[in-house]
Parts: sequence; C-alpha cells; structure tokens
Amino acid sequence: MKTVRERIGKEWLFFDGGSGTILQKKGLKGSESPERWNLSHPEDIIDLHAGYLNAGCNIFNTNTFSANRFHDPDDLEEVVRAAVRLAKEARVRTNREDAYIALDIGPTGKLLKPLGDLDFEEAVEIFAEVIRYGIDEGVDLIQIETMNDSYEAKAALLAAKENSDLPVFITTTYDKDGKLLTGGTPESLIPMLEGLGADAVGINCSLGPREMMPVIRRIADVASKPVLVVPNAGLPETRHGMTVYPVQADEFAELMKEIASFGVHGMGGCCGTTPEHIRKLIETVSPLPFREPEEKNRTFVSSYGAAVEIGTETRVIGERINPTGKKKFQEALRRKDINYIITQGLAQEDAGADILDVNVGLPGINEAEMMKGVSEALQAVTALPLQIDTSSPEALETALRRYNGKALVNSVSGKQESIKAVFPIVKKYGGSVVALCLDENGIPETADGRIAIAQKIIAAAGSYGIPKKEILIDGLTMTVSSDPRSALVTLETIRRAHEELGCHTVLGVSNVSFGLPQRPVINSYFLSMAMADHLSAAIINPNDVTMMAAVRASKALLAQDERGLDYIEAYADANLQTTVTASSAAKARDLSDETLYACIERGLKDKAVILTENLLKEGNAPLDIIDRHLIPALDKVGKGFEAKTVYLPQLLMSADAAKASFAVIREAMAGNESDIKGRVIMATVKGDIHDIGKNIVKVLLENYGYDVIDLGKDVDPEVIVETAVKEDIRLVGLSALMTTTVPSMAETIKQLRAAKPDTKIIVGGAVLTQEYADEIGADAYGKDAMATVRYADSLFAPEENKAE
Repeated sequence: MKTVRERIGKEWLFFDGGSGTILQKKGLKGSESPERWNLSHPEDIIDLHAGYLNAGCNIFNTNTFSANRFHDPDDLEEVVRAAVRLAKEARVRTNREDAYIALDIGPTGKLLKPLGDLDFEEAVEIFAEVIRYGIDEGVDLIQIETMNDSYEAKAALLAAKENSDLPVFITTTYDKDGKLLTGGTPESLIPMLEGLGADAVGINCSLGPREMMPVIRRIADVASKPVLVVPNAGLPETRHGMTVYPVQADEFAELMKEIASFGVHGMGGCCGTTPEHIRKLIETVSPLPFREPEEKNRTFVSSYGAAVEIGTETRVIGERINPTGKKKFQEALRRKDINYIITQGLAQEDAGADILDVNVGLPGINEAEMMKGVSEALQAVTALPLQIDTSSPEALETALRRYNGKALVNSVSGKQESIKAVFPIVKKYGGSVVALCLDENGIPETADGRIAIAQKIIAAAGSYGIPKKEILIDGLTMTVSSDPRSALVTLETIRRAHEELGCHTVLGVSNVSFGLPQRPVINSYFLSMAMADHLSAAIINPNDVTMMAAVRASKALLAQDERGLDYIEAYADANLQTTVTASSAAKARDLSDETLYACIERGLKDKAVILTENLLKEGNAPLDIIDRHLIPALDKVGKGFEAKTVYLPQLLMSADAAKASFAVIREAMAGNESDIKGRVIMATVKGDIHDIGKNIVKVLLENYGYDVIDLGKDVDPEVIVETAVKEDIRLVGLSALMTTTVPSMAETIKQLRAAKPDTKIIVGGAVLTQEYADEIGADAYGKDAMATVRYADSLFAPEENKAE
C-alpha cells in the first residue's frame, strides 16, 4: 500500500466531513467536550468515523481537534491515545485498511505574544505534546486545521516537523476577503507554510464552497504544493435550537466540482457536512481530470499580514537598521534602546521601503538575543517584511525560528563554510536568500567569474531542496573611485543573472560612490541603470529623497508603475529638490517631537507613557488628553481596521499603547471614575475554550473607556446571568468558535432574556453570521472587534448625542 505522501498530488484524495453537528445529533451537549467522548462514548466516535469510511473517504481525522493541555489538562494523553485507537477500530470494522488516519490538530484558542500571553516556544511544545502521543499510537499523517493566525500555524507546523517524519497537511481559515483573523493572506501565508515544509496547504471552515471560491483561486495561484479545500456546508443557521447548515449534499458536490477545476488536489468537508456530502463529492469529482501541482515561479517575502513579491518591480530594502558607521545607532544597541531602533524602521516605512534590513551585529553584545528582540519589536509595529542581516548562524536561526512570516536572509556566499552554515537553517525555516558572488578566492573582477559563483550557489541551494526562485544574486557593488569599470561589471552581472540564470537580483547601492563628493548623484544614477538591467531589489536609504526619486522615476519609465500612479501620488503636490545639498538626505525622524496621538497610532507603548507623563506635568487635563490624543488615534486605527487597511496586530498594539497611557492618566485622576463609559460583561460560552476573540474585544473596550467584567471561557449560562443581574449590566458580549457550543450561546441568551430583559446582548465568533445572531435572539452581531466597540458606544452614548 502506498503512503499518503506518495499519493497526494498524484491523484484525487478525499477527506472526511464535519463531526460536531453529527455528535450533537447523537446527544453531545453544548457544554460537553467532543474529545472527552473518546472516553465516555467510544462507540459513537467509531460510528462517526465509520460513516465517512463507508462513504469512501481516503483520509479521516482523529477526534482530537481541541485536545491540548488547556482543554484536557488532566488526561490529555488518554484522550489522544483513545482517539487514535478508535480510528483504527473504525478502519477495521469497515474493512477500510486502505484509509489513512490523520492526527487532527486544531488551534489552542490563545493569541501568541506580543498580541496575547502565549509564548511561541510554549505553543510549539503544546502542539508537540499531542503530536508525540498520536505518533506513538501509529497515525499516518498530521492534519493541522482551522488556524486563523499565521504565527500559531507556524508553531504547529514546526512542532510536527520536529517531532515526526510523517506528512503534514495544513489548512487555515480565511474570511470572505481572504484574510486570517490576524491579517494574513494567501500570498503571505502559503509561501511561509511551504518554506517550513508543509506537504499540502489549503483552506477549511468558516465559509461555504461558494463563498470560498475567490480565496481558493488565490491559494492555487500561489501554491506549488498540493492544495486542499475543506468548506462548510454553507453558512450556519439555527433551527429549533440546533445549528444547521443549508447546503445539501447534491449542491455541495456541484459546487466542489467547479472548485476542482481551480487546480486543487484534495477535498473534504468541514462544519455541517455529513457522510452523504462526502459520498456525493467523491461520486461527482472522482471522474474529473486530475491536474498535478505545478511549480509557481513566484517569490514572496512576507510578514504576519503583508506579502512582497520579488520580480514584479524593483523593491526597496531599507538599510538604516545597521550599526555600521552610525555612532548613535551603536549607542542605542549597547543601551538596548529598542525604541530608537524601531523609529528607524518606521521612518523607512513612511519613506516608501518595501522591506526592512535588520543588522544588529556589534562587538560586545549578544547578537542572537538582540536580533530576536529587535525583530519581534519591529513586527509588533510594522507589517513590512524583514531581511535578517547577520553573519552569525546562531543569530540567523534565532531570528528565523520566531519570525512571523517568510523572511529574506542576508546572506550566503560561495564559500563552503557559508553554504554549510546558512542553507540548512533556511531549509528548515524557509526564506529567500541574498547570494553574494564571492568565494574563498575573493570577489572576481569579471562578470564571468561572478556568474560562475552564482551558478555554484544555485546548485548548492538545490542540493538542500531550496529552489532557484528563492535566490537573489548580489552582483556586488564596488566603488568606482578605485576602479572606474567596477560599476559596469556589477551591472553586467545582474543583467546576466536575470537573462542567463533566470534569477532575481539585489544590490547594496551606496558603496558605488564611496570616496566621491555629492554621493547621492552617483548613487541615484547607478540605481536607475541597475533597474534598467532588471534589478529586483535595491538596498538603499529610503529616507534619501534623491534615491526615492530615482526609484519612482525609473519605475515609471520602465513600466513598473502602471500609468505612473505611484509617481504622481508621490510628487503631484511636492516641491522636489533637484539640487543636491548637504540636507538632501532626510534624516530618520526623532520621536522626541512625536505626538502622543502618533505614538498611539503606531503602537509605541513606552514612548506613549513618557509623552502622557509629560503632558500631565505640563498641566493638561486628563480628560483633555484622552479626548485630543487617545480616542482620536484609536478611532483612526479602528476605522482603518474596519476598512481593512490596518491589520489586527496593529490594532492591538495601538490599543496596548493606549492602555499604557490610560494607566498613567487614571493614576493621576486617583479614584475619579467619571471617565468610565459603562460596564460590560464578556464571556466565551459553555463548552468553548477558545477565547481569542473575546480577549481582543475586551482590550478594545477597555481602551475606549469601558469597565469590562471578563468571566473567561467555558462559562455556564447561569454564571453569566447571575453576574448580569447582580452588577446590573446593560451589555453582555458572548463569544463562540465551535459549532457545538452555539446552543450554549442560545441558551445563555434565553436565560438572560428571562432574568434581565433590559440587558442587550452582542455575539461574535468564527461560526456566527448576522442571520445566525438574529435567529438565536441576539441584539447585535459583532462581525469584528471594532463592531462591538461601535455598538457599545451607541448603547452608552449620552442622550444628547443620541438626539444628534
């Protein structure tokens, strides 16, 4: 019998369907854990599996979606081992020994730092614990699913790869706009997952097949690995107190037939699907022509929420986070002044950088620790991808392991020592790599010599399983003051790397003018010439207006800027300086002149505290500071989040900065509670351990002036009702992620209506829709965290404001 790794991507493979709704029909209550039925209702779990095996699925999941130390702290091992044994028993009873058992790994229900309180390495170990039990019991593959945070997805995938050699499939959950909860997109996420070694990637849950179609097309356009599609049976509804999904088996199969033509390779069902859905799916799709995965020759570097494609236009890599020749920066590193370093990054982002180079190498400091700290701090305030610039393998691995996205690595050379140090790390964690055209013999004087080294590096990368598309050839910029022909050699190297090798290219530009006066003149002309020779990325100072003018003008002239729109946007109202003076290069902004408003907007927590203290010392009234700085900044970020121009991490870091500022203000007000708008209960309903959404809403409500009573997760309806009555609460927010716990939400609403009818109820969570919220009797549906804030503001607004 072939292994699943031998079959995936070679033929149609079909997965099982939903479990929660089926177990509900067997008697599972909203307050019960489905995973504990492995111990208390083993025959029901066997019957669940048997239904899908008899329907013909090739792969079926163990009943372990929520099994982790948070959910089953006392008997996790017993729960997981029982799940695998029941799956094996179902396979025997149905005579389906040809079916593969997938260890099902779902999210922890926690946000990882810096957005939440779960450390990345702790998350890796939480997943690893479950994986080790499953492997020991003999599963055939690992199926990571329903991940809505790229960082948690990375933790789970690393845990799987580090604790087994089994195939690992991973599917994530997008909204209709193709975004994860934390802002990731197919273009930012898929390259990261493939770089980490996933055997198949895709999408599951949250949406029905019709709603998924645009997102699936985007995944298929990016993915080189097999693509998996596992939708719900439409969007959920509530009928007679039960969660139901409206798309029946025949319609589901027809929709999946259309999706099959998008270039997918594995299909199954999620919430609301049944064995009949899977039987019809297999019957409809199996006869269709199968198209094997194709290598997508597209190169992305990414962060948690942004992707930069290399090769479509010349990208700007900001070079300012680097101590070389920068005394103030060196002092900041020695003082561990992360705030100063962050300002260098933000200034470059404002100036137009696409990627930020991060180099913190300095004698006398722990480079690995500093690289980790700076990278994490930058990712907390900017969505720009990072280029990890270090010659230390330890620092490189430390940074790449905890990097949320797919980084650019600077650099590898043709030296065997460099190749052996860098490529194994890149192979494990993924990444694109700057390749320097030098080796043990130094830097060749000719383009022929540099191209030969480039070819050697490409071949070495291939031997480690790193494709050519991930290599950016650096032709090496030498100074023309010492060799007048050096620029021509560099330009010939990048041109030939593009034309002969089919590679992306990169240059550090400024070295060309070393020792010459008016350096920006030489730098900008050289940059334009390199762009005409297919330069993929330029490492420059984006704060230099002359250099950015060269970039934008060259893009317009080289058809990299459609209709010159970026150029027009940059310069339509600008008085661009064309004469080079000593002040031509703009300096990184000094945050000593930054406003509190701007610090809240950018999520600069420490600086926000200092500025708040200064404003108070200057005699500003606390409420004036709130009204003039905090609330307007939060509103701007909140509106950006609603318009999908700001990502959730940015929203939460902004809220964190505001919270720190509020703490200073509250201390100054000493007992004055007049700034509290109202009191709100937040709770995740009975049976649901996932409190990410609830915690996000809590943070935002608190920063908009609300006193939040957080009852936690897995909360009994009676506790919520009792608290609402005792504290005379006007607004209750309820959260649920799992379909099996929505009846608990409906029961909580029912009890609240009976005991305290004047209390308003807003509900939210991945399984909910506006229609669903209406059916279970909620007053409002929080489609995102800001929607809850807006509803609270409308409810607690003073009467005179309502009249307006």
